[in-house]
Amino acid sequence: MSKGIITRLLALAVAVTTLAAVQSSAATLINGAGATFPYPLYSKWFSEYAKIDPSVKFNYQSIGSGGGIKQITAQTVDFGASDKPLSDEELRSAPGKLLHIPTVMGAVVVTYNLPGVGKGVKLTPEVLSGIYLGKITKWNDPAIVAANKGITLPASPIIVVHRSDGSGTTSIFTNYLCSVSPEWEKKVGTGTSVRWPVGLGGKGNEGVAGQVKTTRYSIGYVELAYAFENKLPVAFLKNRDGQFVEPSIASTSAAAAGAARHMPADYRISLVNQPGKNAYPIAGFTYLLVYEHQKNPVIGRKLVEFLNWELKSGQKMAPALLYAPLPANVAKMVEKTVKSITY
Repeated sequence: MSKGIITRLLALAVAVTTLAAVQSSAATLINGAGATFPYPLYSKWFSEYAKIDPSVKFNYQSIGSGGGIKQITAQTVDFGASDKPLSDEELRSAPGKLLHIPTVMGAVVVTYNLPGVGKGVKLTPEVLSGIYLGKITKWNDPAIVAANKGITLPASPIIVVHRSDGSGTTSIFTNYLCSVSPEWEKKVGTGTSVRWPVGLGGKGNEGVAGQVKTTRYSIGYVELAYAFENKLPVAFLKNRDGQFVEPSIASTSAAAAGAARHMPADYRISLVNQPGKNAYPIAGFTYLLVYEHQKNPVIGRKLVEFLNWELKSGQKMAPALLYAPLPANVAKMVEKTVKSITY
């Protein structure tokens, strides 16, 4: 063999080795978009998972459930995220079979800014729906006073804050209002976006929390972690069993206890207004939306590996960030669903 051929072969071998090294060192980028509700936890998960598998990088845009549904349907992201289960029509409009992967449960809390009044304001379903319908307009309304003996409530107008973007948090909140108020169900209804009778809009859970924090005499709804992070008080809500319940991991889990025993195979179930003395009435699952058949085998395999990790290790991180882990029977169901993903 001539020196020229040997030299070319050696050069080719070096080139192949270099290319392989570049390919192995390049991170697999997985793009996702959607719900702001679980964003604090997802950020933690993606950061921690990068230590487990440095070859994967997650890019998650916290744009609201409505945006997440649109982007996964358009296949501009590798996964979507939503607190609202997709409707039959939304599933039919997707170019492939979309799976709902429940990740954790969270509480949608009612938070407020009342100078001189701390945590523990009690609200009944009738009062909460009345406030958002624009029928109860003052903090010292007799219906609010009646549930809050010993608390001096101001005669100030209630400044209502709601989401301005397509939101799974809004879907859970309005689903609850429909379940307790026939008037709300008839006039407004439920969905990621509704025609609000009154109020100011804030973008994302962070936007609503920010509005409430800076607006005296305001009221709004956010995921529990956002109220905690912004040091905002939360209301005790009267549940289906007539008990005023504080939002917490335990009361969120209590809301899921009954529903989890009758979990449908596609996980599309509501946790609002569930029975149980300790059940917090505005709770819900949050989901990752993933195509059953992954077109990109590398991304598909890495996504499945991540989903298996979050079902085992990721769940343990949820309580510290004020999310409730999946019930054990639901987690086992989800494991089987993840195994059905092909790539």
